[in-house]
Amino acid sequence: MMVKVSNVIGKNIQEIRMKKGLTLSELAEQANISKSYLSNIERELNDNPSIQVVEKISKVLGVDFRTLLGTKQENYSLDNDWIDLVMELQEIGIKKEEIGEYKKVFEFVKWNFEKSK
Repeated sequence: MMVKVSNVIGKNIQEIRMKKGLTLSELAEQANISKSYLSNIERELNDNPSIQVVEKISKVLGVDFRTLLGTKQENYSLDNDWIDLVMELQEIGIKKEEIGEYKKVFEFVKWNFEKSK
């Protein structure tokens, strides 16, 4: 049985929040989001939170935001298309040490695409 990615984020947030001993109110306050919004995410009434909200929640919970999205890293072989992509990124001025920040955006876009399937 396949679980939609969008159904995972709320459950992941709730599970990690409870393991950390945080109430809904505490997490919402520390993440600077409304309690009702957080509750809607956890109850899957809002299955499309912004990347900024996911990052705020992940920071408070002390986990990588991909953990909340339920995504996992896959191994890919490096071929010419990947090398070309890296070259293009360099050409537009993206530095290697900045890739981590852009990676968050890529993961979020991938998660959003997969949940819409």
